[in-house]
Amino acid sequence: MKLRYKIAGGTLGVLLVAIASLALVLSHSAACSPAPGVAAGTETMKAIVSRCYGSPDVLTLEDIAKPVPGDDEVLVKVVAASVNPLDWHGMRGSPYIMRLSSGLGTPGDSSIGVDFAGVVEAIGRNVTRYMPGDEVFGGRSGAFAEYVIIRENRALTKKPPNVTFEQAAAVPIAAITALQALRDQGKIKTGQKVLINGASGGVGTYAVQIAKYFGAEVTAVCSTRNVEMVRALGADHIVDYTKENYTDSGDLFDLIIDNVGNQTLAKNRTVLTPTGTLVIVGAAKGDWVAPLISALKALVVSPFVEQELGMFIAQLNQDDLGFLAGLMESGAMTSVIDDNRYRLSDVPAAIRYSEEGHARGKIVVNIP
Repeated sequence: MKLRYKIAGGTLGVLLVAIASLALVLSHSAACSPAPGVAAGTETMKAIVSRCYGSPDVLTLEDIAKPVPGDDEVLVKVVAASVNPLDWHGMRGSPYIMRLSSGLGTPGDSSIGVDFAGVVEAIGRNVTRYMPGDEVFGGRSGAFAEYVIIRENRALTKKPPNVTFEQAAAVPIAAITALQALRDQGKIKTGQKVLINGASGGVGTYAVQIAKYFGAEVTAVCSTRNVEMVRALGADHIVDYTKENYTDSGDLFDLIIDNVGNQTLAKNRTVLTPTGTLVIVGAAKGDWVAPLISALKALVVSPFVEQELGMFIAQLNQDDLGFLAGLMESGAMTSVIDDNRYRLSDVPAAIRYSEEGHARGKIVVNIP
């Protein structure tokens, strides 16, 4: 055998071993660690904690130290929080590639939950935007708890007086995703034809309303039981996916927001205008490459076509939360909240329900 073949074979062997080793490391889930003790005299609070990767069964309600705000931080008494797919992806550490940042074997951060609304209880000495008693909402890890601290210049803003804590808690991740998908990634313009696939979910319900706010003609895709709800949000046209496939309609759209990922890239392209835009928000479930396939295909195809194709990840920020607060205060946007309601101790059940994918709008957790 020639030397170059031996070298190539050896290199391939080393590469395969390296890939297999990385796969084993990423997919390994260590046993749940016991809760550390809280020092005597420490003020505590109730919080949902995830000390290992796994199903909702790994989540526990514990007494942990109540946070104390730093100089630039705000302490918020949480009144309501909401569930997002991000929560159960983090809980399971799936897809496994995310464990490179969230922690190998066990989560680096045991807190869970992001969206919250509540009342400012205390502020750091440098805080100027908020005062104790202010009603606020925002996004910060550890929202499934009685209290959360957040820097005043991060994803936090005042709650409009005509909006409930539940409605405000439903907003941050889902509504910012809808806003940035339409405005920033989709470059939405007045008069465009926009299709929202998955219009009855958390992101979808906001996307329908925000697209209408920007002056678009909106086609919403949902199931039969959600048709009237989506129509009430302002959709101009509705496709009941239990009866027809929007990719077979023959209609063309300037912008498609795909929250579901149940259509191939090729099929979505057939109902895009020649210079239309596809924004991939949702993806197929899976621990390995399945959630990434659509994004990878779009990345490969996009440079060779005039259509804009791509996936994006929303970024929580104060300015966009303030914009959304203004929409709610004016009545241009409201939160659709699922009929199933939960308390803090019910978070495992709430996340399990979210994973099933049948919620209408947002799932809210009330924290008395």
